Amino acid sequence: MSKKRKYGVIALFLGLALLCQPGVQAQTSVLGLNQAIEQCLQNSKQLKVSKAKIEQATAQLKQALDNRLPDAKVSGSYLWLPKPNIKLKTDDNSSGETMAQPSQAVYGMATVNMPLYAGLKIRYGIESAELMKKAAETDVEYDKETVVSNAIAAYSNLYKSQVAVALVRENLAQSQQRDKDFSNMEKNGLLARNDLLKAQLQTSNIELTLVNAENNLKLAMVSLNLMMGQPEQNVIVADSTSFQQQYTLATVDEYEQQAFQNRKDMTALELRRKAAEASVKATKGELYPSIGLTGGYVAAYIPNLLTATNVVNLGVGVQYNIGSLWKTKAKVAQAQANEKELVARQEMLTDEVRMDINRAYQNYLATQKKIEVEEKSVINATENYRITKNKHDNNLVTTTELLDANVALLQSKINLQEAKADIVVAYNTLLEKVGVLAGNQQKN
Repeated sequence: MSKKRKYGVIALFLGLALLCQPGVQAQTSVLGLNQAIEQCLQNSKQLKVSKAKIEQATAQLKQALDNRLPDAKVSGSYLWLPKPNIKLKTDDNSSGETMAQPSQAVYGMATVNMPLYAGLKIRYGIESAELMKKAAETDVEYDKETVVSNAIAAYSNLYKSQVAVALVRENLAQSQQRDKDFSNMEKNGLLARNDLLKAQLQTSNIELTLVNAENNLKLAMVSLNLMMGQPEQNVIVADSTSFQQQYTLATVDEYEQQAFQNRKDMTALELRRKAAEASVKATKGELYPSIGLTGGYVAAYIPNLLTATNVVNLGVGVQYNIGSLWKTKAKVAQAQANEKELVARQEMLTDEVRMDINRAYQNYLATQKKIEVEEKSVINATENYRITKNKHDNNLVTTTELLDANVALLQSKINLQEAKADIVVAYNTLLEKVGVLAGNQQKN
């Protein structure tokens, strides 16, 4: 049985052992990395927030589109007129005037205004809203990259904690057996009591290490369960085959070029810059007059004086706010400053992308080198423990040296498994910085 398969089997029994603990009511399952990623994407709170922002941007776009529709107003009034003196000039009598004293008046009015030209404010307002909606949609794609990366990191932490517990338990069993052997040797006068006490002390230390390792494992499970939207008590067993992949690296320059084409945060920022540019044009539109097609209907009734019905009007109206000549300048300056800020942020993000890729690339190479070193360390530590144990059996080395060799072997095994998990995280972090992580996971 290979070591990886062995650790996977141990981890499965470990999960069952955790499930059988008193007070634990949960399901247990072996979960693959791709399954964990899929569940995290389906239940991500972060993506729900981002999708809500798309709904907000869609509503704002709808509001901008509604500005093209006509405005329609209906009004009516009933008026009480206390002793009015109204003179009407007519041609029916010699004086040319008639007196009327109506006590009330009723009128109703309906008007419609269809905008024809508003200084392009409507057009650029719609353009800006459309770009902001696209930016919000792009933010969701970028957030997917983050969710996938966080899911991989959480799954890796679970696997590392799982392997650490399995190795520590295995070492604890060996240490307890050694205590029994040393106890028998001490009773027969073949071992000093001080050496037995040293061995028992190390067993106690391993038990404390196991307590910490199991605590870390439980927290790693809770973290991943919460990310997947599952009950936090569920026992998850990470599949070791998820960490047996081989990777091929491109050059840093190639990754940078891919990032400039695929990074969704860069795309979203460019869309927002274009939206700000359209907003500047829309703001400048306040300097121009508004022209609209107008129409209306009026009806009025004044007892004993006037009855008016079917009074329909149709025409073209022009409106110009002279105050915009001195009030719009500040608004335009503010919109232009916002556009300049976004341009500066684009330049900053370009540098950040280059730095992120270089950091992730070097981290991958360092982790790859660490695996090579840890593999040699395990071989050396295994051989060192074998030699030291053989010498101890022949009373050529002290018990302290034997115990130190055992600790070194345990630590080297844990370090190797952690490094193998870390390289999966390092490679996928590099893909995240390039902007192709979510797409790569969908292909798998």
